[in-house]
Amino acid sequence: MADQPFKPVTTVPHQIESLSFDIIKEELGEHPFTEEQFPVVQRVIHASADFELGRSLIFHPKAIQAGIEAIRSGKPVVADVQMVQVGISKPRLNKFGGDVHVYISDPDVVEEAKRLGTTRAIVSMRKAVREAEGGIFAIGNAPTALLELIRLVREGVAKPGLIVGVPVGFVSAAESKEELTKLDVPFITNRGRKGGSPAAVAIVNALFLLAERLDQS
Repeated sequence: MADQPFKPVTTVPHQIESLSFDIIKEELGEHPFTEEQFPVVQRVIHASADFELGRSLIFHPKAIQAGIEAIRSGKPVVADVQMVQVGISKPRLNKFGGDVHVYISDPDVVEEAKRLGTTRAIVSMRKAVREAEGGIFAIGNAPTALLELIRLVREGVAKPGLIVGVPVGFVSAAESKEELTKLDVPFITNRGRKGGSPAAVAIVNALFLLAERLDQS
């Protein structure tokens, strides 16, 4: 008997997402996340199909509240790279009057990085903190960007509303996230080398959805 062709359970978009979330909830099982944190965890797992990444997420106690307040106040989102910028839902962000900024390819950033012999990610954070006070900083790619932002926070130069710090990689990624957990500012991060731009995007978009729900309640 010939193998029967695979038929998807459903091809209806919202049903696919709902079914995916049901599977995530069932397979994740018991977890330490609060009711307000769990939708963020679900979105990260949904974007990555990586339960280990989801379980590794760490939330500052005020992270969700701070993120929602920043969004609803129209504060900007700063992305470390264009990939994060592209993935963030513009209609949802614009609904609250916000915008997404990424500085890593700005000519002045490129020139300053060459002059100093350092990374564009570092210089981009120095520029960003001058223009995005109270905003959400979403870092999914560059550990050096996160380390520089942490340094600027400790020196009192940077005052972010929320730091989403989930850079991926083998050099300084895990260490930068460990340093972030020592800050007394709202943050969402994870332990270990995993992370990446899709995770950062998923976290920010999950916060948008939570912010929208307040209008529906």
